[in-house]
Amino acid sequence: MWLCDVLLGSNCSVWFNAVIRGDVNAITIGNESNIQDGAVIHATYLKASTHIGNRVSVGHNAIVHGCTVKDNVLIGMGAIVMDHAVIEEYCIIAAGAVVLENTVCETGFLYAGTPAKKIKPITDEQRALLNKLPDNYIMYSGWFTNP
Repeated sequence: MWLCDVLLGSNCSVWFNAVIRGDVNAITIGNESNIQDGAVIHATYLKASTHIGNRVSVGHNAIVHGCTVKDNVLIGMGAIVMDHAVIEEYCIIAAGAVVLENTVCETGFLYAGTPAKKIKPITDEQRALLNKLPDNYIMYSGWFTNP
């Protein structure tokens, strides 16, 4: 009996109390992505699968549900991304933001608020953070796999 449909890429990490629930639809997570403590990744039956790209950081207690998150994205702590939303490359979804159904977050911007709104282009420092975070989580995971 097959109970879930979850595909994790290489060098991913899934942290304490995170849930990746592929029971009702497919979930794919790309290479070098990290799903931090308490995050929930789910989908919607017969409606919306969930696709998370490469080098994505899903913050503590975030909910990613039935949506597409492209490469090099940060979903902040406690943020919610709902069905059929698309988060394009190099976006930051601020802590506590709520991205409503069918929203498209454009490449290279910070989104914040409830509902999430485009705030401003990300800075060079923020882009560097998006590139660095996945490397940090690969390092952290090594502390558990190679003590």
